[in-house]
Order: sequence, then C-alpha cells, then structure tokens
Amino acid sequence: MKHTHLFLAFLIIGLLLVSCDNDAAGDESVLSATEERSDGSESFASDSGSATTPTGNGNGNGTGGEAGLVTAAEWNDLDNWSFWKELLQTEDFANKADLWNFHNLNRISVLVKNETGAPVNDTPVSLQKDGTIIWEAKTDNFGTAELLIGSRQSISEIAMEDYTLFIDNKTMPTPVKLFDEGINEFVLANTDAAGTKVELAFIVDATGSMSDELEFLKKDLLSVIEKVEQESPSLDIMTASVFYRDEGDDYVVKHSGFASSTKTTLDFIRAQSADGGGDFPEAVHTALNTALSELQWSGRARTRIAFLLLDAPPHNNTSVIGQLQNAIMEAAKKGIKIIPITASGIDKETEYLMRSFSIATNGTYVFITNDSGIGNDHLEASVGEYQVEKLNDLMVRLITKYSE
Repeated sequence: MKHTHLFLAFLIIGLLLVSCDNDAAGDESVLSATEERSDGSESFASDSGSATTPTGNGNGNGTGGEAGLVTAAEWNDLDNWSFWKELLQTEDFANKADLWNFHNLNRISVLVKNETGAPVNDTPVSLQKDGTIIWEAKTDNFGTAELLIGSRQSISEIAMEDYTLFIDNKTMPTPVKLFDEGINEFVLANTDAAGTKVELAFIVDATGSMSDELEFLKKDLLSVIEKVEQESPSLDIMTASVFYRDEGDDYVVKHSGFASSTKTTLDFIRAQSADGGGDFPEAVHTALNTALSELQWSGRARTRIAFLLLDAPPHNNTSVIGQLQNAIMEAAKKGIKIIPITASGIDKETEYLMRSFSIATNGTYVFITNDSGIGNDHLEASVGEYQVEKLNDLMVRLITKYSE
C-alpha cells in the first residue's frame, strides 16, 4: 500500500509539472502574439473596418499603467466625406444631428496658397452673409480651412450667392461653393510664415469610469510629450492640460496652463487620478470652455491641437448644447484642431458628437481599440478600413503631420 501511495503521489506531481510547463508555454504564445499585433501591422485591419482577432479581452485590467500599450486607430471624416454622408443615413446615426443639434453637411472647404504654390498657414478665413459672420476659421499647415453653414440647424436649400468669403480680412470676389461642388482655392501674395510655435493641450476625463485605463493613458500622454520634444527640436512646443469630472465631484475642472517647459505639464498629469462621476454624462462643456478661455492660446502659431480624451458624453440639455456649440465655433475661429480620443464606455451618440467636433475644427477622430486588452470593452467605430497603432505613436504622428 505504501508503494502504491508513493507511486500515485509521484504521478500527480509529474502531471502538475507538465501542466505548469504547458501553461507557461501558452503564456509565452499569447505574449508573442500581442507583441506582433501591437506594432500597427496590416494584420490588424479588415475590410469591414474592424480589428481581426483582438489580442485582449477588454476585462478592465488597467492598473499600474505603462506607456506604449494602449492601441487606437484614426479616421478622418473630412477625407472620407462620401462615407460620412452615407453613414448619416444609417439607423445608428440618422437622428444624431437633431439629438445634439450639431449639423455639418453644408461644408465649405478653402485652400490658400502663396504665389509659389506653398500653403499659407494660420491665415484667418470667414464666411459672411449680409455682413454677418456665419463661421470663422484659420488655415492649417496644409493651407486648408473648413467652414459650415447651418451648424445649429438643418438647412436643405442654400442660396450660395448670398455668401461671401473673406481671406485675411480681404473679400474674395469669386462665388462660394459647397464642398460637393469643389474646393474654394485662393492665392495670396506677401504672406508671412506662421513661425515654429506648436501648442498642444490635453483635455482628459478623470471620472471614475476612466479608472480602467487612465493610468495607461497618463503614461502615454507623458511619452507623447517627451517624444515630440525630442524628435522636433526646431519647434517651439508649448503644452497644457485640463482634467475634468462633473458637478458634485471634488472638482469639476482643474488645469495647468501653457508652459514652454514640458516638465510643468508632465508633473500636472502625473498627479491626476480617476474618481467621481456617478451618472453617464460628464462636464465636457466646462472642460472645453476652460481649455479655450483659460489656456491663453497664441494669436500666431504653426499649429494648435486639443486632444480630448473621454469615455462619456456631455450632458444633453439646451444650456450645455449651446455652450458646446459656442465652444466649437470658438475653437475653429482660433485655429484649434479638436482631436477626440474615445475610450471604453462611449455610445453611438457620443461617437457622432465627437466626430462632429473634429469635422467642425478641421481635425480628425481617434478611437481606442480592444487589441491591447487594456480597459473595458471599446465600442466598434462606424468607419471604413483602418490601421491599428499604438496610441502614443499615433498621437505623435498626428502632431508631426500638423506641424510639418
């Protein structure tokens, strides 16, 4: 009996050791697959616009935080305008413009160059009707500006002969045309360079629902700031940050203004944490108002970008929507590209609104994906085929693109 017991004991131990070895091998296999897929390779992309075989399970395991792990993708509706127009006819998006009272189909695109054919940057552009300003913007480093007619209401018929474009406060004599009819192109003489100043603001939802991935996002923001500073020594980079929660929390908004020393922004971001919230909507409008009025954006700059990281919409009531409309118009006027970065928890209503923010400010839309396995489940964006990237690399790429 003793020999039998000893034999069984050794047999069980042997089986346990084999099992452990197999588990270890399985762990190494998962890690290897994650590393291969997290480099932004084409293996992520599919024709339907969804990532194939996500490497993570979206189980809310975002603790500790490390840079370069969160995965995301970009979709630019201005570059895919026919797709956007068709999307608004689908069930998911058909009523969203009326829900938020944000309309963007009556788009006017402007391209300004100098006499040598180079793009003219940071030049004011305005659309007027009977002497009343309808929309204002500034050209970006590509010389482009976007303007809207009827952003607060749906307009089916427009008499374009009633509208006039002003470039650098000068009346443009040619007829104005909507984007569907082409781009309004102009040549300006004696234009000044926009300089080397690049202003970057990071507006971050710090409510409790962001706790599943905020530490990772903080590390990504820190790495983005450091990378941009290292890779673009010729640029005069200014950074600022706004963190926000909601009414009734310990704070609604706190911010760190623009500083030439990135250490100021880095220290501010490091000190933040996620808490509060409660209901689904948050004080997005207050955060935008603070970012636009308190951060003291420069009157002259090569580029201005406000990254808006969030996982919940603003409150949907008349007062808040009015403030959001004013904020977006002010951002466009100042030449600030709003680039939303949506995290786990958003719905299609929020997706529509964020994409509208980027359209109205000549920006682009970024959404975090499930591929990293960080955070809770992320909404599949209603876009075409896309490329998954590391979020921090994606942000650096966009900053470089709009600053070159």
